[in-house]
Amino acid sequence: MPPTSPIAVDRPGVAAMGSDRQAPIERYQAVRRHSLALCEGLGAEDLCVQSMPDASPVKWHLAHVSWFFEAVVLLPHQPGAKAFDERYLHLFNSYYEALGPRHPRPQRGLLTRPTLAEVLAYRRHVDQAMVAFMQACDASTWARAWPLIELGLHHEQQHQELMRTDLLHAFSCNPLLPPWLQGVPPSPGQVAASGPAWHRLEEGLVTLGAEGGGFHFDNESPRHRVWLQGFEIATRLVSCGDFLAFIEDGGYRRPGLWLSDGWATVQAQGWQQPPYWLAPGDARAQAAHWQVFGLHGVQALDLHAPVSQLSFYEAAAYAEWAGARLPTEFEWEAASASAACHDLHGQVWQWTRSAYHPYPGFKPLGGAVGEYNGKFMVGQLVLRGSSLATPAGHARHTYRNFFPPAARWQFSGLRLARDLPGASEGPAA
Repeated sequence: MPPTSPIAVDRPGVAAMGSDRQAPIERYQAVRRHSLALCEGLGAEDLCVQSMPDASPVKWHLAHVSWFFEAVVLLPHQPGAKAFDERYLHLFNSYYEALGPRHPRPQRGLLTRPTLAEVLAYRRHVDQAMVAFMQACDASTWARAWPLIELGLHHEQQHQELMRTDLLHAFSCNPLLPPWLQGVPPSPGQVAASGPAWHRLEEGLVTLGAEGGGFHFDNESPRHRVWLQGFEIATRLVSCGDFLAFIEDGGYRRPGLWLSDGWATVQAQGWQQPPYWLAPGDARAQAAHWQVFGLHGVQALDLHAPVSQLSFYEAAAYAEWAGARLPTEFEWEAASASAACHDLHGQVWQWTRSAYHPYPGFKPLGGAVGEYNGKFMVGQLVLRGSSLATPAGHARHTYRNFFPPAARWQFSGLRLARDLPGASEGPAA
């Protein structure tokens, strides 16, 4: 049985107010509740662990998203506002140089203090202050603050996904391979057993990027035109069965399939399969067939489920083995407008062959939040779509996720693309 959750999910009501404020406050409270709901069934020990420098403890995530609302919204915009604890401004800052020094990321797991109870008290304090601020601030303050609050809500949803992927990685390092979620796991998305069907897009000029009228991060804009060569994109994701065929054909032993850095990583880290796969006879699984570790613990490998937890290097090597390639992020976005492609969202993030660069005319946001995306536009690859860990309402076709090419603890997979025979070199002069 799971331990009793140390977190009680309270459900505060919304005070009477104008209709223009009630919906945003209810949305704020719903997002904040969901972070706590993800922790139900977990013990304080689970929430404090950090399994690698790229991951963070769940307790830190819970504090950091509260820090964002305090440091970015309340302190600059609420007259007379004071920090809950000045030390928290240092402990829970992630990477905002404009907001002061930070505790080193690889040492977040050493923060046994403040305790979980103190972090939860911090969250309650911030929530009470935020609701009071949203109810009472004047119209001009609201106009300045609401874009930051909305950014903070999407920021918290990003951390909700990281809470799941970071703690799952920590559980994968435990020889017990404990399940996070109890009960029978829901059926994953099923990928057709036959080879991929292909959706053809002719060459042409397309307009991509986020439009006005809804939230988007700064890296999704501005709208701009891109010339695409004619190409085909797989209507389905690559399945576990597909990837097992790659493994059985010696995919991890054939350097000709791999990019140079990828092959060096395979050799250095001893990769032989995706990280959460358990080979037949693995002592941890005690089974004679392939299994996979996930949120519900160890399960039989579903050959028709999308393959997940792949690095870019593995995705690119598989594409080479399959006689295809990865789509660019622009091809993926153009194809997403068609109903022909399946499982664009809600299964796995999909690696693209595009480096994470700014769009033409990109300008970061003003102030401290200008550090949100732009300064990471180097050495990373773009993923598109969303995954089963992405909170509801957070996905959209223009979303640009990004990770370094060796990252393999996210719910990341792939779909294939290929060039059309005899594709032209570009538009006629």
